[in-house]
Amino acid sequence: MYSKKLPKNIKPESLMMSYGYESKWSEGAVKCPIFQTSTFAFKTAEEGKAFFEVAYGIREKKPNENLGLIYSRLNNPDLEILENRLCLWDQAEDCAVFESGMSAIATVLLEYLKPGDLLVYSKPLYGGTDHFINHFLTKYGIHVMGIHADHTRDEIVQKIESSGLGDRLGIIYMETPANPTNALMDISMCRDIGHQFTSDGHSVQIAVDNTYMGPLWSHPLSHGADIVIYSATKYIGGHSDLIAGAVLGSNEVIQRIKGLRTFLGNMAGPWTGWLLMRSLETLKPRMEIQMKNAAKVADFLLNHEKVEKVFYLGFIPKESGQYAIYQKQYSSAGAMLSFDIAGGESPAFAVLNSLKLIQLAVSLGGTESLAEHPYSMTHADVPIDQKHAMGISDKMIRLSVGIEDADDIIWDLDQALSKI
Repeated sequence: MYSKKLPKNIKPESLMMSYGYESKWSEGAVKCPIFQTSTFAFKTAEEGKAFFEVAYGIREKKPNENLGLIYSRLNNPDLEILENRLCLWDQAEDCAVFESGMSAIATVLLEYLKPGDLLVYSKPLYGGTDHFINHFLTKYGIHVMGIHADHTRDEIVQKIESSGLGDRLGIIYMETPANPTNALMDISMCRDIGHQFTSDGHSVQIAVDNTYMGPLWSHPLSHGADIVIYSATKYIGGHSDLIAGAVLGSNEVIQRIKGLRTFLGNMAGPWTGWLLMRSLETLKPRMEIQMKNAAKVADFLLNHEKVEKVFYLGFIPKESGQYAIYQKQYSSAGAMLSFDIAGGESPAFAVLNSLKLIQLAVSLGGTESLAEHPYSMTHADVPIDQKHAMGISDKMIRLSVGIEDADDIIWDLDQALSKI
């Protein structure tokens, strides 16, 4: 990890321009170059031996030992500098970057689960994660159990104990806010449950997919999570022009994650790393504009006669338990919202087909506003009864609010809604 000493009061958004990189390393280049190389030369055979001993866990790194580069499957300057910068937002000890959000999620689950273990996961999840859990992990003897945001601590504990697998609980995995309903899971509550089922030689990992809020509006590690995961394709990348994922946590956690990443070979390449460094420089202003736009769009939808319900963190009733979680875990309502159209799929499709500025596409967090139909698109693989139980209906539209002028986004929604 990069360890240049800087004043503690310098904020992450200021450090995104240069942290982890020295211009003298690259002919005075102000921006980090793209290190488009597969392998790196050693100064001596002894140096190469030392690098490999630590990289493959043959021995621990010695105090003050500086380790160099070996091979871009193991390490690359663009990825290492990017990982250093990502750590600043979540105040994590280390970070691992992947070629996609799903590869990050899959690597975490494969590293910390083995046949016979129990995975407890929040519902709803992103459709790809749900499919991996229910259709892949179960083929290898891993038991899975879904929980909802309205379950109490005692109810979750009872479900785990009733399964008879409490001593095999490996991970409590949650996506909060949930995609696409914005339901909130209490991270610290799940941490407490994890502690209850931890014993000598067996620890329960708390993993949080924080993609919906990005690294700006929520920091799960500070609420007891061991692992925070991002689809870096979304807000971190922010321009809908790359695919990437990231995992953050303690040095111990990320050492394990990077170990499996090395042998799965699913790290991001230098070009992706360079693009993400570029994007980090504008992360805060982009997300702030999106957040302000979303608040205006949500207010418009809330008062529209053809909209039945708006799923938006800013509208959580103050007397509810969800509001208490919101106040504790988040510093903003974010820029993701969903809304139900009166009438079902046909009018919902009519609205989507009538949009002129907002683009009909999956994904989220980009500079452009995107709308999609979760029921038939991102969550198509989720059983119908489970979708209904989670509040995902065929009348729901999910909206990722971009950085366009808020009045223009509202105009587009208004004219599309007028078509039904």
